[in-house]
Amino acid sequence: MRVVTWLFNLILFLLALGFALSNTGSVELRFMFGDLAWRAPLVVFLLVFLLAGVVLGLLAAVPSLYRQRREIARLGTELRHAGRPASAPQAPAAPAGGRSDSAAIGLGV
Repeated sequence: MRVVTWLFNLILFLLALGFALSNTGSVELRFMFGDLAWRAPLVVFLLVFLLAGVVLGLLAAVPSLYRQRREIARLGTELRHAGRPASAPQAPAAPAGGRSDSAAIGLGV
């Protein structure tokens, strides 16, 4: 299975590399304010915006990750406290005559 994953990653990398090498034409990016413009190969713009998207996606995920970590820590603490036999409730005493509870309620077992 690991070999298949490595092959898939290699093929994906080669496709991306081929895409980057075939898009080396220079393009101009104009900004909304002023006469600012940036000329660079298309692949540079694609990589910059890809990286910006990854960073923004990770920043958007950070609050939920911290929330989940706090919840996991809280549940772990509850689980540790639940495992302690602090004051276990005692079982009810057997009825007189040696009959079990199931016989007392008429289950016929």
